[in-house]
Amino acid sequence: MTISSSASGEGEKSSSPISIMDSDDNKIQEKQEKVSKTATAKLISISPQSMKEAGERIRSGHLVSFPTETVYGLGCHAIDPTAVKRVFEAKERPLTDPLIVHVNEATTALNLWDASSSSSSSSAENLEQRALQALTDGFWPGPLTIVARASPTIPSIIMAGTGYVACRSPSHPIARSLIDASGVPIAAPSANKFGHVSPTRAEHVMDDLGMEDVWIVDPDLDVDDNVTKQQVDVNKDYEDDVICDVGVESTVAKVEMESEHSGIIAILRHGAVSSQDIYDCLQSANLLDNFQVKEKMQSTGENVSHVAPGQTIRHYSPNVQSFMVSQDRYSTSCNNLWTDEELAAVKTAVIIDFGGRLSSLKEHSLAYRDLSVEGDSNKAAANVFASLRWSETIDGAEQVFFPELRVDETDLVKEALVLAVKDRLTRAASGVVVTSLMTRTTTSNTN
Repeated sequence: MTISSSASGEGEKSSSPISIMDSDDNKIQEKQEKVSKTATAKLISISPQSMKEAGERIRSGHLVSFPTETVYGLGCHAIDPTAVKRVFEAKERPLTDPLIVHVNEATTALNLWDASSSSSSSSAENLEQRALQALTDGFWPGPLTIVARASPTIPSIIMAGTGYVACRSPSHPIARSLIDASGVPIAAPSANKFGHVSPTRAEHVMDDLGMEDVWIVDPDLDVDDNVTKQQVDVNKDYEDDVICDVGVESTVAKVEMESEHSGIIAILRHGAVSSQDIYDCLQSANLLDNFQVKEKMQSTGENVSHVAPGQTIRHYSPNVQSFMVSQDRYSTSCNNLWTDEELAAVKTAVIIDFGGRLSSLKEHSLAYRDLSVEGDSNKAAANVFASLRWSETIDGAEQVFFPELRVDETDLVKEALVLAVKDRLTRAASGVVVTSLMTRTTTSNTN
């Protein structure tokens, strides 16, 4: 098997005020003044009429947020540059971070990639088209985003000017219904402010984008309910009520031709589809003689143009300073793992654990949550973003700690989602690993 690894360093505003539910009169007045000057998002149900109107809204160049099996997306008409610009503005996303185009049918994506849309028939293009067909047949609909050379019809803004376009076919029925209703490909990054924790609930989207001109599809709403930001409880605990069942963004794989007869499938972001899964797909399509599968994870600054999202080192970050605790600290067999000073410091810290690695800090911390006590990567992935957002709601929290995850990346089938969770926690902490809970004194960066 040839799997190798290499490392390298995202309309119109309404002025109509709305009623606000708040027990504090001063806060009410303050929020009303803000809302009177700012367009306010609203939640919509999944009734046939709501979905029809949401599709029309997409088609007319405006924004709709919707759930997928991975996270909530902020959708727009993918081939309309003005609509795409609205997404970047709402998210405050740098133009160096491209968007993923969501489609229902593989044939739509194949027409957006140059190898399939081109009238030429070189050996390299035929081989690239075979690889694209194999990957779409093998994994769509599902949590795999495929990046390839774009056809000339794709707006440059959606690709960060790289000439490569990322496409995915979601399996979530609401996402597919919206794509059908719109009748166009939908470009959609995660529906949050850039760099913040990705949303897995409508309430998360409302928390980040509630003052933007966006409709948010909420499957929990009664049919034809209309709800605005000030009527939403953003602190509800939804751990056992999952809408985005995978819970982390899709795996991103880039098809790169190196010659007329060979290429690589580069893994740019970890998700639920592993490198081993892709290798097996290529094997079934008799393409292993022509393609290698390689890991090409990146951690860069925001000023670098990327061919795929999720490459910046600071990403998925809560609004509380976050750190990974070095495995060298919590894996020791010493009875006294932590100093008295560290235990005192953690009284103002939130612990987000995985598999009980930091359970010795539970009774000393301000708040504690384990993504999965059993170490179940599927459950951890489904809970990681909701837990990061939960940490922001803890009064008095000054830091968030989670365990450094060192994963044997040779066992890629078993560890696919562990790698995804590791990636999200690493970027939430901006790559910083601490060897002491006295975070002002001892830190290191993994990159």
